[in-house]
Amino acid sequence: MSVAGNAAGALAEEIIDTWLNWRWWRSWIVVILLILAGSWVYWAVTLDVGDETQSRTGEANSDTDWRHYSVVAPVDTGINVYHDHFRTDEVYPNWLLESFGVTKTCYITFDGSWEERYQADKEYCWDNITTSDIVYFYGTKIIGTSPDGQTDIHILDDPSDGHGTAVTGAVLDANPDAVIFFVEGFSTEAVLAASNQPLVDIISTSFGAIGSLPVPGIETGTYEAVVGNNKIHTGAADNTPSPAVQDATAGPPWSIGIAGYAEEGDDQKETMSGSYPDIAADWTQVLPNHDDTDGYHETSGTSFATPRTAGILSFILQELREEFNDVGSGASTEREGYLVDGTTSDGESFTIRNSEVRNALNLSAWYPSFTTWDPLSGTTPVSPVAPCTQVGWGVVNMSNIDPMLKHLNGSQTMDSRAGDVVLCMSINQEAREAYWGVYPSAPDQGLVSDRSAIFREE
Repeated sequence: MSVAGNAAGALAEEIIDTWLNWRWWRSWIVVILLILAGSWVYWAVTLDVGDETQSRTGEANSDTDWRHYSVVAPVDTGINVYHDHFRTDEVYPNWLLESFGVTKTCYITFDGSWEERYQADKEYCWDNITTSDIVYFYGTKIIGTSPDGQTDIHILDDPSDGHGTAVTGAVLDANPDAVIFFVEGFSTEAVLAASNQPLVDIISTSFGAIGSLPVPGIETGTYEAVVGNNKIHTGAADNTPSPAVQDATAGPPWSIGIAGYAEEGDDQKETMSGSYPDIAADWTQVLPNHDDTDGYHETSGTSFATPRTAGILSFILQELREEFNDVGSGASTEREGYLVDGTTSDGESFTIRNSEVRNALNLSAWYPSFTTWDPLSGTTPVSPVAPCTQVGWGVVNMSNIDPMLKHLNGSQTMDSRAGDVVLCMSINQEAREAYWGVYPSAPDQGLVSDRSAIFREE
């Protein structure tokens, strides 16, 4: 190539870089101005997380006339399959297990302490699970896998953690009938293990970069899940007031980014975390322990607001499937990308896509009143000015289920949101699309030398 050619190439590269930088900075200036205009002083909040089986026989279920259902895939540390919270007398039918590609059934012990149960099952169950296995835990609501292999005991929750157990408990508190496809791991590969399951409806992730640092994370996996496979992804914002836009878990425009708010018995509500998310959900919950069989603890964080929302959406899908006689799940090619694919009482086709569910969620969200805030609570109220910069479209809890169902089934349409809210969230969406359109999808190894030190549970 000539000197002139080299100079021209260098000039073109410089022009492109300048354009990308200008677009990036424009988006961030808008976001920062909105946050400053609509936000009060926040207090940073820190997550309080705690820190002969195969020879037994179980009753197979070959029933093809099974109930309507929905599948949620939490991706997290592991899960305490011995806890009563996950027990069920229901037996998953063989066709369902085959559809998930189940390779092993563990008929786990339900007598004695947690340690006694684990020791009784260790030889025949836990010591034989590999990264390629998909395991059905008979007598529970759990099908699990551990594709990363970076664990001492596949699928079972880390003895020193318990995060995944609590996360899954939050899903089932919102929808006790949800089928759980649990994936142990904190990686894109773990997300893809859920994404590649045709029956999975919703993937929930509660981990990401500390302080929402702008580093790549799981966005390629969630993109494939939502855009490629038509699923829903709920992703936790950081537990501090850091903006959610650049967070690889909560920020991508295809993900539902979830912050937290405090919900007390007197209807007092305060914002707790992540600025400019999609929505905020219940911050503090009472959830199952990871190291016993029946104990519970109170814990807080977006980690639990996020799966609670996943459970709410799962319940809505399940109810719509029952109403419109949809006996399947997921949004596979065979279902033409529909999360709900049923018929009306008149025999007319009735379908729902992920985008319609998300729109209904946005319409149903609401802003708590400033007047219910207790100034002695040590928390931050929802600002009357641009509350979208704090809680996005608004807050979501179990009260949102009924209006969402009526809107989606066509019996009672929800009103459009106010123009200022729509404008604020449109700017949010534009910023997310601009940011994630230019941000790299693979980490710069020179920048990210220790991923375990960067990533955190919410």
